[in-house]
Amino acid sequence: MDNHHTQAMQDGTIIHYRLRPADKQSDRTIILLHGMASNLTRWSEFVEDTKLKKSWDLIQLDLRGHGESSPRSKIGMKIWCEDLVTLLDAEGYDQALLIGHSLGAQVALQFASRYPSRVSGLVLIDPIFHTALRGFMWWLSQLKPVIWFTIGVVRLLNAFGIRRRHIPPRDLHRLDIQTRAALRESGDRKAIIRRYSSPWPDIKHFPTASYLQELIESLRPLPPLSKIKVPVLVLLSSGLTYTDPAKTRKTIAQFTDAQTVTINAYHWPLTEKPREVRQAIEKWCARFSLR
Repeated sequence: MDNHHTQAMQDGTIIHYRLRPADKQSDRTIILLHGMASNLTRWSEFVEDTKLKKSWDLIQLDLRGHGESSPRSKIGMKIWCEDLVTLLDAEGYDQALLIGHSLGAQVALQFASRYPSRVSGLVLIDPIFHTALRGFMWWLSQLKPVIWFTIGVVRLLNAFGIRRRHIPPRDLHRLDIQTRAALRESGDRKAIIRRYSSPWPDIKHFPTASYLQELIESLRPLPPLSKIKVPVLVLLSSGLTYTDPAKTRKTIAQFTDAQTVTINAYHWPLTEKPREVRQAIEKWCARFSLR
């Protein structure tokens, strides 16, 4: 079954996504939001294996500026949220449960704040709360003016035709399988930090200016979390790479209805521990079948 779909936005941008209908007719949908410099293939393994597809429609999309969704188009939180509303309207869904990893978690939070009536619940996988930043990410947050200046320079060069003519696609499902095999062979769990935290592989498959802007978008101040009234599940890696665990949990406590589950991973639990992530989400989502 070909589940590839496209949707034209008001400005003409074409958003690409996959919609996997539930095994039995359903009016419930889950939207899966990938992380920084990523694409919809990040969720392919989850969709293949999850029990949720029995009773939920599942949507994996390339956020604008990613994958097949106009990789050099203008990006940002406001635009991504507007695109999600358009997509929900086009598919006829009143609400969606949003599941996001890293940057995708930030998009989910911003969407829930801007369009509360369109959200039934949130699953945030290793959200990067700006109030809990540490290490390299904290230093980056102090360099926003420099990053914006660099973005301007790169886009000016692009306007004069100085840019890469081809950005190769990236199958993250295949990459995850290869990475797990390499980790099992080496026995060095921390190798994933060196492999996935380096920006160079990402930039090879992603426009440079967009990559820099996504760094800033991921560090945006949070909306008032106490005003988000829907149920929230937060999956936190035990070896949080970019944020302070205590400060992260203090921030989570601001939600009115939140549950936290710890996964024995670093910042890439969908790669490191896909079964544990899937089972935690499935167990939490069972609460919606009782409504």
